[in-house]
Amino acid sequence: MDWNVIAQYLPLFEKAAWLTLRLGLAGIALAIVIGLACALVQYYKVPVLRRVVGIYIQLSRNTPLLVQLFFIYYGLPKIGIKTNAEICGIAGLAFLGGSYMAEAFRSGLESIEPIQTESAYSLGMDRMQTMRYVILPQAMSVSVPAFVANVIFLLKETSVFSAISLMDLMFTAKDLIGLYYKTTESLFLLVVFYLLILLPVSLLGTLLERRLRYAGFGA
Repeated sequence: MDWNVIAQYLPLFEKAAWLTLRLGLAGIALAIVIGLACALVQYYKVPVLRRVVGIYIQLSRNTPLLVQLFFIYYGLPKIGIKTNAEICGIAGLAFLGGSYMAEAFRSGLESIEPIQTESAYSLGMDRMQTMRYVILPQAMSVSVPAFVANVIFLLKETSVFSAISLMDLMFTAKDLIGLYYKTTESLFLLVVFYLLILLPVSLLGTLLERRLRYAGFGA
């Protein structure tokens, strides 16, 4: 292990890590919005839209992110829709993540007993108030384990961004290995920076799950 090489590569990996984290968080934020919207459509059994959401979920979950990125990055320009690589990366991650988040949120919503909805209506709450104050808080707490797992999964999936020429961690490692053959040092930094990104998310998720369990949610 050449520590001088590691010190030389460190700024490159730091820059790549910030890009990976920025694109990953943006894609996850959009995936949460998409997932929640799709889960609500399924929960309320909205005609037509429910079938569209079902098709989207099956299509998204049964195709690799790499294929989706290729379709967005190389396919859309053929029909006149042109974007840069960063937007394509975020869009691909949101498209994939939205389906997984939708299933996580749907399972949380469907875990709430109908008696709670009926009780809320009997107290004079309308549908919006019932969803906001009764159903969503409990459903989100139930969904936390799956939600955290999805966040970690999507952050790891950013490793395929290198396929569309984004200078993320994986691209940087492959580039340096190909140019200078410093495989050990490059792989060491790759693992370290992924751990720096993923380990805090995992620990925070575990802490959140425990706090919710002790508070009486999701038991």
